[in-house]
This record gives sequence, C-alpha cells and structure tokens, in this order.
Amino acid sequence: MSYVDQVYDWVVEKNPYEKEFHQAVKEVLESLTPAIDRHPEFIKQKLLERLVEPERIIIFRVPWMDDSGEIHVNKGYRVQFNSAIGPYKGGIRFHPSVYLGIIKFLGFEQIFKNSLTGLPMGGGKGGSDFDPKGKSDNEVMRFCQIFMQELFRHIGQFTDVPAGDIGVGGREIGYMYGQYRKIRNNFTGVLTGKGIEWGGSLVRPEATGYGSTYFAKEMLKVRNHDIKGKVVTISGSGNVAQYTAEKVIELGGKVVTLSDSNGFIYDPNGITAEKLDYVMELKNVRRGRIKEYAEKYNVDYYPDKRPWEIKCDVAFPSATQNEINKHDAKTLVDNGCIAVCEGANMPSTPDAIEIFLENNIAFGPGKASNAGGVATSGLEMSQNSLRLSWTREEVDKRLHEIMVNIHQTAFQTAAKYGSSGNYVVGANIAGFLKVARAMLAQGLL
Repeated sequence: MSYVDQVYDWVVEKNPYEKEFHQAVKEVLESLTPAIDRHPEFIKQKLLERLVEPERIIIFRVPWMDDSGEIHVNKGYRVQFNSAIGPYKGGIRFHPSVYLGIIKFLGFEQIFKNSLTGLPMGGGKGGSDFDPKGKSDNEVMRFCQIFMQELFRHIGQFTDVPAGDIGVGGREIGYMYGQYRKIRNNFTGVLTGKGIEWGGSLVRPEATGYGSTYFAKEMLKVRNHDIKGKVVTISGSGNVAQYTAEKVIELGGKVVTLSDSNGFIYDPNGITAEKLDYVMELKNVRRGRIKEYAEKYNVDYYPDKRPWEIKCDVAFPSATQNEINKHDAKTLVDNGCIAVCEGANMPSTPDAIEIFLENNIAFGPGKASNAGGVATSGLEMSQNSLRLSWTREEVDKRLHEIMVNIHQTAFQTAAKYGSSGNYVVGANIAGFLKVARAMLAQGLL
C-alpha cells in the first residue's frame, strides 16, 4: 500500500462518518502522488498526516431567542486548519446541513485555494446548522450576536479572518462585525465581506462569480475558444451564480439556466442584463423562488431538477457540493459541453470528474476556479491594513490578474508533473507545495 493510501485510510479511520471530508482528502491526496515521489522528505516528516489534521477545532453552542420568545439551540463551528502561510481565512456557512464533516471538508479545500491566490492566507472554515431562511431580521441579528460572543475570542486580523458563505451575506456579516467591534472595542479588518461604508472592498460581492468566469475564459483560450457566443448553463441563483451570469453576459456568452433548491428555469433566448436585474431583486431583496422568473418571462421551469440536461457549451456548477453526479457528467459530455468551471465548492462528484477528464473536457476545480472570492477578501484585508479603499477598476484588475496567474500556475504545474491539461492535479500540487515548504521551514508545528 502506498504512503498516500495509508494516509487516506488513517483519515477515514480517525474521522468516521465525515464523508465530505473523506471525499476532499481523497481527491487531493490522489493527485499529490507525483509530488510525493519527487520529495521523499515529505514522507519522513509525516507531512500529509500533519496536513490532514486541523491545527484547532472549536465547537460551541449558540442559544438564541426567536420573536415569540422561544429559545433555540444550534451548534457553532470554527475549524482552523492550517496557518503555515498566513492567518486562517475562510467563510462562515449557516445552513441546516452543516456539521463538522462539511466544515472540515471546506477548511481543507481552503488551504490549497488560498495558497493558489499567492496571498498570505492560511485555511479555515466555520459555520452553524442555523437556517436563516424564514427568519426575521431581528432573529438573524440575535443569532449572529450570540454566535460572535463565542467566536470573537478565537479570531483576529492576524489570527483568523472569517468571511461569508452560504446563508451568510452582507446582513449577517454586518451583525457579526458589529458585535465583534462592541466586544473588542476596536475597528479592525477581522471579517471580510463588510459593507463599503465600513471597511469593505468594491467587487467583493461579485468576486467569486467574476473570478470563475475569468478562469473559464483562460481555460477556453488555451483550447483556441472564446466565451463569446457560447451557450452557458449555471446552477444556483445566489451571489456566485448571479455574478457569474453578469460577467458571462458582459463577455458575450448566452446564459440559459439558473436554479435554486426547488428546481431550475430554462430560458432559450438567454438571460439578459435586464432579466438578471429581476433575479437579483427576486433573490436578494424579496428572497423569492426562481420559479417566479419562469412565470414572469413565460419560460420552462423544471421542479426538483438540476440544469445539466440542457445542452450547453460551458457549465458553471455554482450551487452546492456534489450537485453534478456521474449521470449528469455523461449527459453534459453527450450534449457537447467543452468546459466545466466550478463556482461552488466541490460541486462535482469524483465519478463526474473522472468522466470529464476521460473525455477531454476542460475542467476547472473549485479550489482554482472559485478562488476569486477569497482572493478579493485578501485584497480587502490589504486595504484595511493600509487604511485605504481602492477603486472598482483597481480591485477588478487585481482580481483578473490573480485568476490568470492561478490558471497559469495550475496549467504549468500539471504539465511539469506529467498530467498536461489536468487542472485538478496542477492546482492540488501547486497549492500543496507552497504550504508544505512553509511547514517544513517552520519546524515541527
């Protein structure tokens, strides 16, 4: 049994039932074999064993009171996975599906994603099984304040800088930051995704979607294609999906689908900028369902389905983990899809990724393709430290440069290690080597 297989079996044994974490570890470790073969010192120093074990896990209760006076109790999590190249950095997710295994999977992925950006950020993740859907603003505020009353002691601008994720947008970040500021009595860049008026960065809301589109454009470019004129399917209708659609439309692509947890819409004429404005108002203000788009514009709505059966040139899975399975991948291939670019974290199952690679589909793994969000969070941290605010054009330019560099790094590393065109291998090895060298240089930590 190889060293990589031994480490994976060890992870499964030590962390039973955490299937998402197992999946993330396996995907990374399998692609690291060429690098491990060239660096036997990693085996001697038990580098992989140290890498897959978080530096710190914090689990805490969050009791809060709803508007009717009833008390509820949720769990809060913060997994501080690796700080070899910088303070822990990663979002906070509020969703009923959250448990330790999901937070560990997201935190583990964040190590490599943050490394790829070239910015000094380690990997971490946090969240709660609290569901903000259907809650009043006051209920969400009370929950966020109690959540931060525990979390505040474990974070800081030089220690751990959380951001948003599923269920945590500008509203939630505002409530948490206000509570942190009150407790600590200082104004510091401890959270990213803040409002523009109080330390946030321009382009941060758009960054993950924009960055994913920039990465897809680079993948297409090396194959002598352009996103202009391509038919594009996007899953989700939240922040990432909205701004992926916005940038694709701007670059001349034709977006034909969006979705939510109830189903997806198919607009064969394409979602225009005007129609996208309606989606943003529907989702961000009224918090309605995507079905309303179908009713307003008289297009098809497919309940309880995902959009991967629709014929497309480029697919952007931008909703949640494991939303493209083996069957979906085969359908995309059969329908002539040439590129899949992950906007969400680990939205493609291992079987699906295997099908994409076997069929020479340009596949952008999330740790590379959706790194634009955390990259711009890093730029927000820089602006906070400098006490400056950059223009929209400056931030977008820096974001574009970072995504081009991530693509180039992943592409070149894949070729160097004998897997030309395989961005999974390239991204994992490139992200890993930077962290591994930092860990070795700093001793047995």
